[in-house]
Amino acid sequence: MFSLQSLLRPHLLTLTPYSSARDEYTGKVGVFLDANENALGSALSRGALDGATLYSRYPDPHQLAIKERLAPLKGVRPEQIFLGNGSDEPIDLLIRAFCEPIQTWSGLARPGLAGPVHDRILILPPTYGMYEVSATVNNVGITRVPLTPSFQVDLPAVLAAMQPTDDQPDPKLVWICSPNNPSGNLIDPSAIRAILDAATQSLVVVDEAYIDFAEAPSWVAQLDAYPNLVVLQTFSKAWGLAALRLGMCFGSAELVALLNKIKPPYNISAPTQQLALNALGQVTLKNAFVATLNTERQFLAEQLAALPQVQQIYPSDANFLLVRFQNAQATFEQLIQQQVIVRDRSRVQRCAGCLRITVGTRTENERLLAVLAEIGQSS
Repeated sequence: MFSLQSLLRPHLLTLTPYSSARDEYTGKVGVFLDANENALGSALSRGALDGATLYSRYPDPHQLAIKERLAPLKGVRPEQIFLGNGSDEPIDLLIRAFCEPIQTWSGLARPGLAGPVHDRILILPPTYGMYEVSATVNNVGITRVPLTPSFQVDLPAVLAAMQPTDDQPDPKLVWICSPNNPSGNLIDPSAIRAILDAATQSLVVVDEAYIDFAEAPSWVAQLDAYPNLVVLQTFSKAWGLAALRLGMCFGSAELVALLNKIKPPYNISAPTQQLALNALGQVTLKNAFVATLNTERQFLAEQLAALPQVQQIYPSDANFLLVRFQNAQATFEQLIQQQVIVRDRSRVQRCAGCLRITVGTRTENERLLAVLAEIGQSS
C-alpha cells in the first residue's frame, strides 16, 4: 500500500515549519504591526501600479484567493493545489522532500538492502531538462530510461528500472512529461496508468505544462484514484503569463500540506497573485488563445511539410513542433542571421537533426516560412 510518510526524508517528519505573521493572524482588517513592514507604503510611484500601498505588505503565504478561484476550473479541492515560483519550484521541492542526497548514504546500508545505497529519480529522456538539473543540484541519483523512437514509454524497460535491487531502492520519483517536451506528443495514457499501478513505493509526477493544447483530459481528474499521483501545470503557456513565474502542482491534500511546510514562507509575490486572479477571470480569452495557436500549429505543420529541407514533422499536442531538417545546424544559424529564433535540439537524445519551433502569430509563422523557403532555394 502506498504511504507518503514512508517516502519522506525522515528528518522532515518532525520539522517545525517557519511561522509567518500571516500564518498567525489571517484576518484582512486591523492595525498591522506584526510583520516589520513599512507602514508608510511603498516606494512605487502612485501611478506605477494600482494599489501601490498593497505592496508594502507581505502577500498571502498560501495564495488562498487564487486556489479558491482555480479549484473549480480544475475540478479539485483548494487543499489539493500547491502554487510555486514557476513549475521549477515544486520540481525542486519534491526532490528535496523525498530524496536523500548521495553523500548522506555513502557507505551506509539502508534497512532491507544489502549494500550502500542512495535515493534516485527516474526520467524518460528526451524530456524537460529541469528534472535532471534539480536532481543534480540536490546530489540525487538519476536513472534514465529513454523513450522509444516514436517518443513513447518503453514500458517493460521502465517497469524493470523501477524494481529495487541489492544496491538501490525504488525510485522515489518517476517523472513523465505529457505532452512531452521537446517532442510535443502526449504519452500513451495506458502506459502512465501501468506505471501508477506499479509505483507502490514511488510518486509519479505527470508534467502537463502543455495540456491546454491537447484534446486529452488532464490527469488531475485521477488524483483521488491515485494517492501516488502528482500533476504539474503552469500559467506560462496557454495563459500567456510566463513573466509571472507561477506554476501549479496538484496532489493529495497530504502532499500539498507537506510542500507548504517546506516552501519559503512568501514564495508567490503580491503582484503575481493579483495578476493571476485577474487572468483567472479571463478563461474565455485563454481558451481563444488555445484555439488560435492550435489552428496556427496545423497551418505551420502543413506549410513546413512542403519545404524540401524538412525531413520529418513530429505529431504535436503542444504549442510547438519538433522538426527534423536535412542540415539542422546550418538552418538554425541561417535563421538566427535573419533574426528568426528557434531552438536547436540536435544534441538531445533521439532528436538529432531537429529544431523545436514554437507556434507564433500568423505573421511570425509566415516570416519563419519565408526565411526557410529562401534557405531552401540557396542550398
